[in-house]
Amino acid sequence: MARKARKATKAKTSRKPAAKAARKASPKKTAPAIALHPGIDKGFAKAGKKGFAGGRLTCNCATDPVVLEISSQSMHNHACGCTKCWKPEGAIFSLVAVVPSDKVVVTENESKLKVVDPGALIQRHACTGCGAHLYGPVERAGHPFQGLTFIHTELSKEKGWSPPGFAAFVSSVIESGVPPSRMPAIRKRLKQLGLEPYDCLSPALMDYLATDAAKKSGAYRET
Repeated sequence: MARKARKATKAKTSRKPAAKAARKASPKKTAPAIALHPGIDKGFAKAGKKGFAGGRLTCNCATDPVVLEISSQSMHNHACGCTKCWKPEGAIFSLVAVVPSDKVVVTENESKLKVVDPGALIQRHACTGCGAHLYGPVERAGHPFQGLTFIHTELSKEKGWSPPGFAAFVSSVIESGVPPSRMPAIRKRLKQLGLEPYDCLSPALMDYLATDAAKKSGAYRET
């Protein structure tokens, strides 16, 4: 009996450190991060695939989807907070990039596309079935972005597109119903993801626009 009691005591005490170690090893529950867009919320590749030369974009229709062929790597991919860019359900930001317009071809069901706002700079072509924006060319004569087309690479199954590099028009999410009190946390989360938040475009793109304006006005100087 004494031996049995000693064995029981030993087994009981041996379980305590193991249970304590298991509790210590289990991760602590943390509050969920702010959901900005499903394409970036869990992190993303920091660079596009080397030699990647495009792919197909497909709308979200279950039957007869609109299909585009993009024969170029995307450029200037970014999170955008403006109210005109297409976002998936529940997302605060859109993800949008650009490619040369001559690298975009609609290959299937073009008849389902309709321009959202004919007067806008970006001629966003949306599917009348599912509402997804497939592409948005800039055709305004003389505009610095003329010849570029905006696309949403999240509509592609191919992996290798250029990743988002910054967040634009961040304050505009307030216009889509986000409480202003959430903005500090949203900007903090964007920085954690490596996306510098701007309330316009990135400095490089703003410099590009200003350079074009300076050349047109005659104020441009190299030095």
